[in-house]
Amino acid sequence: MTPRTTDWWRHAAIYQVYPRSFADGNGDGIGDLVGVRSRLDYLQRLGIEAIWFSPWYLTPMADAGYDVTDFRQIDPRFGTLAEAEKLITEAHERGIRIIVDVVPNHVSNEHAWFTAALNAAPGSPERDLFWFREGRGENGELPPNEWQSIFGGSAWTRVPDGQWYLHLFAPEQPDLNWRNPLVRAEYEDILRFWFDRGVDGIRVDSAAMCSKDPALPDYDHSVFPDPHPYVDLDENHDIYRGWRAVADSYAEPRALIGEVWLADAARFAQYLRADELHSAFNFDFLGCSWDAAALRAVIDQTLAAHAGVGAPSTWVLSNHDVTRHVTRYGRPDTSTAAGIRQYNPVVDEDLGRRRARAAALLTMALPGAVYIYQGEELGLPEVEDIPADRRDDPIYHRTNGEDPGRDGCRVPLPWNGTKEPYGFSPAGAASPWLPQPAAWAQLSAAAQDTDPHSMLSLYRQVLARRAAEPALGDGPMQWLDSVPNVLAFTRGENFTCIVNLSDTPVQLPDHAQILVSSQPLSQAVLPIDTSVWLRTTA
Repeated sequence: MTPRTTDWWRHAAIYQVYPRSFADGNGDGIGDLVGVRSRLDYLQRLGIEAIWFSPWYLTPMADAGYDVTDFRQIDPRFGTLAEAEKLITEAHERGIRIIVDVVPNHVSNEHAWFTAALNAAPGSPERDLFWFREGRGENGELPPNEWQSIFGGSAWTRVPDGQWYLHLFAPEQPDLNWRNPLVRAEYEDILRFWFDRGVDGIRVDSAAMCSKDPALPDYDHSVFPDPHPYVDLDENHDIYRGWRAVADSYAEPRALIGEVWLADAARFAQYLRADELHSAFNFDFLGCSWDAAALRAVIDQTLAAHAGVGAPSTWVLSNHDVTRHVTRYGRPDTSTAAGIRQYNPVVDEDLGRRRARAAALLTMALPGAVYIYQGEELGLPEVEDIPADRRDDPIYHRTNGEDPGRDGCRVPLPWNGTKEPYGFSPAGAASPWLPQPAAWAQLSAAAQDTDPHSMLSLYRQVLARRAAEPALGDGPMQWLDSVPNVLAFTRGENFTCIVNLSDTPVQLPDHAQILVSSQPLSQAVLPIDTSVWLRTTA
């Protein structure tokens, strides 16, 4: 597989690996790097061009590895640094690039810096690396302000000497003080550490949250304040200019890809200026309902925002934090706003899978890069009946179970066989860290491998066609006139994508060839909830 340009992030099909749940090589019920290496041929055959790894670093695993103790060590549950280096080499031999996750907002409470801060006095240089403050109240018994953790409860935890420290996520994830130059220097060195080992890109977790207003002002939590005291502060941009200088210092520039959750398209685009991040995830598209007008509006807004700064768009349907889209598309309300995490909602899984197939063709025909979350190519649904004693997500525990958390999209993949662990682990291994449904036997990679109508076969076909079509990936698109609730657009001179989101079949236009369709077609009619790629007549 040969990349089409050195600016691979502008067009690549990128596959997200959540290491704990991809493949278990040593039999402990937890995915690892040996397991990933054993499946590189599968990923090559699938047709992906890069792998993004969720954190694989040393961690107590208080938040699925996003609580990092040491960015320069691989967690023993996943393997060793030598195995990571071998994986990078073996992936490159297959033409697959590697992206690793870096978490700048916080570290683990077991990180050496935080341990030193706890052992140091208030006002010390060690504590200045974090956000330690005195409490309110007569004896400092109240938190410094009323900020709430994204995972539920207060964003502050008190230490034995009476001070409090800030954690916008779990208490085990203390926030770093990016006003301290040591923090900036450390992270730039972390980037060099991985770039020197051949990593091609960095995915930046919670990229818009690093900086905080030093006054730590309270705000009305019922509305999104403008300006916000810790989301999208202008100081963030200086951080990423420093990171971009590091990335650009290599003979083949490395990519910086941001997780930027912002409603304001203009503010979002500022992170993608020529001297900052190369690209960012498109959460508006991920959360959009299965509705033609809504999808077209999001696509137009996305392309316009990116065009203003010359950055490529990205398209994603699922990831490790949201309900899998096979399930979401089968609900009465198909947006993530309504369906991100629910207990046993009404789901038409057949409808959801049909729409997911159609969405795959839409997504991969749009200009820019596309991200595929592991198991998406198998059509895996959300697992919503995980027993309480098996749930792992801190969101579930910090909300006392009111929020089921994100475990349902993180269940280990089924590779083969008729019962758990479905080839995720070798024979005789420990049970997977999260339980796999009995119905997943029919969804395993092996079960779908030779079925020409399976989701896996569809993804292989679409990715191969996408790589072969010069007009796909980065570049322009043009909307075509169409009947209501049908999306139709061209890429290049003779490629057309049509998506039928209406409640009736529609007639296809004149065409020279059907390249691929999400459902079987007959008599040049496009069924409901179906997409098609056409070679149009000259």
